[in-house]
Amino acid sequence: MKLDSECTESGIVNPTFYQELADEQTNSQTRDAPVPPVVTVSHPLYQQHQLNEAYQYRKPKRSLQRELTDRMRKVDAKTCCTSVFPLTTWLPEYSWSKDLVRDLISGCTVAVMHIPQGIGYALLANVPPIVGIYMAFFPVLVYFLFGTSRHNSMGTFAVVSIMVGKTVLAYTGTSEPGEPPRTALEVATAVCFVVGVMQLIMCICRLGVISFLLSDTLVSGFTTGAAIHVVTSQIKDLLGLTLPSVGSMFEIIKTYIEIFKQIVNVNWAAIIISAITIIVLVVNNEILKPKVAKRSVIPIPIELIAVIAGTLLSRYLHFEEKYTIKTIGTIPTGLPAPTLPDFSLMPSILIDSFPVAMVGYTVSVSMALIFAKKENYEIGFNQELFAMGTGNVFSSFFSCFPFAASLSRSSIQYSVGGRTQIASVISCGLLAIVLLWVGPFFEPLPRCVLSGIIVVSLKGLLMQVTQLKSFWRQSWIDGMVWILTFLSVVLLAIDIGLLVGIVLSVCCIFFRALKPYTCLLGNVSNTDIYLDVNRYDGLIQHTGVKIFHYCGALNFASRAAFKTTICETLGINLTEEIKRRKDPDWKPSIEQSCRVLVLDFTSLSSIDPSAIGTFKAMVREFEVLDIQTVLAGCQPPVFEVMQRCGLIGDIEKPYCRMFTSVHDAVQFAREYVGTGSISGSVVSGATGIV
Repeated sequence: MKLDSECTESGIVNPTFYQELADEQTNSQTRDAPVPPVVTVSHPLYQQHQLNEAYQYRKPKRSLQRELTDRMRKVDAKTCCTSVFPLTTWLPEYSWSKDLVRDLISGCTVAVMHIPQGIGYALLANVPPIVGIYMAFFPVLVYFLFGTSRHNSMGTFAVVSIMVGKTVLAYTGTSEPGEPPRTALEVATAVCFVVGVMQLIMCICRLGVISFLLSDTLVSGFTTGAAIHVVTSQIKDLLGLTLPSVGSMFEIIKTYIEIFKQIVNVNWAAIIISAITIIVLVVNNEILKPKVAKRSVIPIPIELIAVIAGTLLSRYLHFEEKYTIKTIGTIPTGLPAPTLPDFSLMPSILIDSFPVAMVGYTVSVSMALIFAKKENYEIGFNQELFAMGTGNVFSSFFSCFPFAASLSRSSIQYSVGGRTQIASVISCGLLAIVLLWVGPFFEPLPRCVLSGIIVVSLKGLLMQVTQLKSFWRQSWIDGMVWILTFLSVVLLAIDIGLLVGIVLSVCCIFFRALKPYTCLLGNVSNTDIYLDVNRYDGLIQHTGVKIFHYCGALNFASRAAFKTTICETLGINLTEEIKRRKDPDWKPSIEQSCRVLVLDFTSLSSIDPSAIGTFKAMVREFEVLDIQTVLAGCQPPVFEVMQRCGLIGDIEKPYCRMFTSVHDAVQFAREYVGTGSISGSVVSGATGIV
């Protein structure tokens, strides 16, 4: 049953249609099938300018002065306080009787994890081990004051540590003329200061959402590749080898070459200790931990047990003297005295510091969003930049390198019942005791024990390789971004891999924008619904009318593809066809298949003047071929740009007519095809199933 037979010349639905529909409903009821309700819609066939005049269309005016005034009125002392110090939003509602116990347990648990991870990740950054404990104290206190996440555990993070370690290795020993060589700690604190300044500048520029340039695919591929770097950096300690510096480019390949060169010099005592450590940790994580989790929310502090056991065995069995096993070495007591970072080094490390700032912020915000969604509170992106930037600048004066949220510690802090950042304050209190008195106890700790702890803790990051299958299944483009980012990080360098990943992600955005969804539409019988003819059967395509649907943006980059796609869809070579039409001997051989082209712009998000220029030229070329172009469903911002550029400015003789809906445009097109002329007023009738 075609729509042609259902409408009278006035556009009102033929009454016989209802009888036929009633018969269909009766037949459906006999088959026990659900019968959808029927809705009849009838309205004047509006062109866009007629609708605008009838309902007094106007563009909303923005007043910068008014907006600033309104914002200033909303700002008061309380608002300023809550925006700068987010803890004032939840601290008044804090339940000291219920939440304090949970935060106390959580803080103690996280403090226990900070000790082995802090020492291990400090060695990963090529700085003294005590710096890792400093990292669990100074920046955490600053984040408590300014951070918006209530569950992130800030401090050392493996990927940031390895990135800082590359810069530390590159600049340690260098100096200005007449100055002593720089130490590793001086380089690390300079990086910390520069990272903090970068994050504060991003905060001032309101660039908090820039982290979303790092897609899930990019972050997964990048962190998996970085985990490979971390594992590779620990192999020398697992095997008891001493390797020369190999630089940052092609580091993994060069490292394994050096390892195989010195494979005969391995320390078998270090290998045995490493193997025992790894086996114990794996057995705990895979077998004991799930069983304990059923009975207690507090996990077994296996890392701390391994550190204490390794320290005691090394102290009383004299591992360093008897078996030449490398140990942690000297750990000073007390809090560090504030010192200025090396400002002369900062211009040289700007490029190295930017990826550290981006990765640290992105990982922290990603973790914060996960917990905020679970606990139903908001995260301030720019406030997070402010908190991390302030924390890094402040901590750089106290012998720290850049900090970030730890995936493992944050998960533990949340899973054991932590409610707020008071858990972090409790953790800082316990670690202050370690800094003041307990630090030297860990001096005999074998490095191979820490390496075993680090390698096992990276299981989660390494297992992200299994995500490649799901990324590829969702989109082969995302799969390629993951693979190329991962390979760039592993085979080239961490910072170059991050750059490659960002470039690929941005290119994917442009690639998808240049390949929008387009199709020809057909009419669902007896309705005003239009669907893709390539995806649905039984649709009506009216003679002489083609309905082209375009979904996306139309701009200088996509205008050529837009024109080419339309011509290919219609099966027309514009240049050749126009040449033939201009030939004096040309005669139409058969009836023209397309007389009116209806462009469905209901999903057109934006259009720029360059695209409109190309669009005007295309409309003229179609007119040479006796094809009229009609627009349908343009959104107000698109309509306003078209109006400013003169595409629809002349009501009497526009470049092309514009209708409010596809169905109205098709009604107009059918009348034009049938009569070859345009009437003044048409009524559109449609029956839809809802």
